[in-house]
Amino acid sequence: MTTSPSSALVTAFAPSGTLRASINLGNPILANKDVTTGEPVGVSIDLARAFARRLGVGIELVVFEKAAASVDAVKNEKADIGFFAVDPARSEGLRFTAPYVLIEGSYLVPESSALTDNAQVDAAGHRISVGSGSAYDLFLTREIKAAEIVRLQGAGPALAALRAGQVEVAAGIRQLLEGEAARAPGVRVLPGRFMVIQQAMGTPASRGAEAQALLAAFVEEMKASGFVADALKRHRIEGAIVAP
Repeated sequence: MTTSPSSALVTAFAPSGTLRASINLGNPILANKDVTTGEPVGVSIDLARAFARRLGVGIELVVFEKAAASVDAVKNEKADIGFFAVDPARSEGLRFTAPYVLIEGSYLVPESSALTDNAQVDAAGHRISVGSGSAYDLFLTREIKAAEIVRLQGAGPALAALRAGQVEVAAGIRQLLEGEAARAPGVRVLPGRFMVIQQAMGTPASRGAEAQALLAAFVEEMKASGFVADALKRHRIEGAIVAP
C-alpha cells in the first residue's frame, strides 16, 4: 500500500482524531505488560501503532484482561480496532480481516490424569474449564458433546480450577498452558491441539466497506513485508506462526 488513506477513511477509523485500539492482555502471544514499565507490549500493540501511523493519527490503547471484554469494546464502538480470534459467534457487529497469526488451542490435565489424547477429553464426567467468551470457549461450545464446559472469568481462574481439582481439563492457548506446566509441577499439556486459532484484526461493521478493505490490505501488507514475523521474533513468541 503506497498511497495515504483519504481523509474520509481516516475519519471513519478515528472519528475522535485518535485511533483507539482494543488490546486483550489475556492472550500472551499478542500482548503482555512490560515488566519494567507496566505498559502493554506485543505483536498487537506493534500492529496498532503501525496502523495509526498509516492513518497519520495518534493512538490510545484500551486495555482489557479478557477476550470477551475486548471484543465488546469494538462491537460497542468504545474502540476503533481490535485483535481477535475469528469466530462465527463474534461476527455480529464486527468485520474481520484475514488472519495474521495462527495459534494452537490445547488441553492441560493433571500429571496423574489417565488422559493421553485430545480425543479422550469429550466424555461424560469430564469438566473442561475455559475463559468465558474466549475463542476456545466458543469453539468447544459447538464441538463438545458429552463433557461439561465450566466457564470462568479468564485464563487465570480456568487454570486455578484445574490446580484445585475442580475440573479434569483446562483449555487454552498452548503457549500459556506450557508456561503453566513449567511454572509448577503437577500438570501437563496433552500432545497436539484441538483447534487452530486464527487471530485477525477487526473493526466495527458500521465503519463501512472501504474502511474494512483498507484494514484488510494493511494486514496483508504486514504479513508480506515480514512485519508480523519480525514482531513475533522481537517479542520472543513461540507457539504461533504467521498466517498464509
